[in-house]
Amino acid sequence: MAAGGGGTLEDLVIEPCPEALAPLQAGQVRVAVAAVGVNFRDVVAALGMYPGQAPPLGAEGAGVVIETGPEVTGVAVGDAVMGFLGGAGPLAVVDQQLVVRAPHGWSFAEAAAVPVVFLTALFGLSDLAEIKGGESVLIHAGTGGVGMAAVQLARHWGVEVFVTASRGKWDTLRAMGFDDDHIGDSRTCEFEEKFLAVTEGRGVDVVLDSLAGEFVDASLRLLVRGGRFLEMGKTDIRDPQKIAANYPGVRYRAFDLSEAGPVRMQAMLREVKELFDTQVLHRLPVSTWDVRCAPAAFRFMSQARHIGKVVLTMPSALADGLADGTVLITGATGMVGAVLARHLVSAYRVRHVVLASRRGDRAAGAAELAAELADAGARVQVVACDVADRDAVAGLFTQLAAEWPPVRGVIHAAGVVDDAVISSLTPDRIDTVLRAKVDAAWNLHEATRGLDLSMFVLCSSIAATVGSPGQGNYSAANAFLDGLAAHRQAAGLAGTSLAWGLWEQTSAITAHLSERDLARMSRSGLVAMSPEQALELFDAALTIDHPVMVATRLDRAALNARAQAGGLPALFSGLARRPGDVKSTTPQMPPNRSRRSPNASTGWPPRSNTACWWG
Repeated sequence: MAAGGGGTLEDLVIEPCPEALAPLQAGQVRVAVAAVGVNFRDVVAALGMYPGQAPPLGAEGAGVVIETGPEVTGVAVGDAVMGFLGGAGPLAVVDQQLVVRAPHGWSFAEAAAVPVVFLTALFGLSDLAEIKGGESVLIHAGTGGVGMAAVQLARHWGVEVFVTASRGKWDTLRAMGFDDDHIGDSRTCEFEEKFLAVTEGRGVDVVLDSLAGEFVDASLRLLVRGGRFLEMGKTDIRDPQKIAANYPGVRYRAFDLSEAGPVRMQAMLREVKELFDTQVLHRLPVSTWDVRCAPAAFRFMSQARHIGKVVLTMPSALADGLADGTVLITGATGMVGAVLARHLVSAYRVRHVVLASRRGDRAAGAAELAAELADAGARVQVVACDVADRDAVAGLFTQLAAEWPPVRGVIHAAGVVDDAVISSLTPDRIDTVLRAKVDAAWNLHEATRGLDLSMFVLCSSIAATVGSPGQGNYSAANAFLDGLAAHRQAAGLAGTSLAWGLWEQTSAITAHLSERDLARMSRSGLVAMSPEQALELFDAALTIDHPVMVATRLDRAALNARAQAGGLPALFSGLARRPGDVKSTTPQMPPNRSRRSPNASTGWPPRSNTACWWG
């Protein structure tokens, strides 16, 4: 997205950006952008009022890393990151120094609201003004993004804070903990007299300004001798020498965050991230707009109607592909299938859902699940279909083609267990397990081979990856799913096999596990995950183009202990630290090997106690 040159907000245009598709150089990452922060300089640039060469619109954002170039060590494919992406578009190529992992549990919009405002406040107040505890600062536009960020930082440093805002936003300032003595009107210059009175004629040590005209003059008169005036605005930049002559002892500095340079910006990003992680800083209120409504969002900001940040969200290619089509979920009345069905409707806006199981609407919980999804706005049908029966599957897809929008997604979550040691496995016991997994998956593969699918997800199990005593038939069935996903991707078809670890919720598959079994798994480093954690991993897996991924919660302390004792299987060697290892929370690929996923969703990737890994 770029300014069209006509000098109005309606002139925003879409321009090609070949750099976003160029091969990655050393230290670069490619990010699928999910959200872009809007700043006042974007509005000024869009209106053609920016002094000098206007920067690209949308300096900051958040998204998912989908490819890394050589020598990248700070982030990995699948990481949710925030930072300086350099433009408002679906893809961005950026130096790894300019992004950090986003805080756990944040939306992309919340993460996109951080980089410019918090680093601008930090750079201005700390690096340039060198503000210290016990001093005082006047922050104009205190309910805007930079203003709210600067307030939090100044309070953290023990600085007395005065703020201005329009009177309609004073209740917001009061809610932030300001008394009326420290609140001024940003629409008149009355704040000068008021704050002089409150400070008994002394004034303030620092001004962080974004206003213009007479407001600048009033603010300069408030400064003590030796005071520092930091100008963030672009429409009324003064001559520092004239300021020094007219206001003896006052240091005037107009600045832009880009002056900090990439090394300092990386350090500030990490510092701010740590302050969020330790709850010193708190996320800002955010107003979100679809990027296709960018002119309205820019106008909203230009009229100073916002509180906190304005953020543009990018359409998700996956969500858009699924929203108007039909998604078929097999085994949908089971625990995993039901959780994923709810998630697709709520997070991916899927509006046409067919739930298939052998018993159909006679299955326990089927009617309740269908009603819940319908209440959420989806058209839902529960069908009785044995997906291990090729003719039944063919009939189902004939019905779907006649009565439903095109099938865009398939999730195969059906499965049964019949555990026994190898010597006790009979052909019938093997067939029972393989029919539900293998035959059903192959039938779905054949029925959809000619369809334009956005998603074909096979719910596999970690048992196929790490082995599971007494589950030879179940492990083999899931290994076939893993192979089928690889086969589909090799043929250019959608295909992801997600090898689930243990869920906290009991299912028909895990109901037989005893406390002893669970304790044994925990000692191995694999522990149960909540549905919320599982859905984070599901979303992350859909952004990565590896056909087979293990989604599990890890107890890193247990893995590290086994590694120290020399009892860690080689399969887990990349997930644990041994003495002398560099600390890392993400498994690394071999050096100089590019990793790439061409698609991205708006889902949230895994965090430190969960992992999604591939071989």
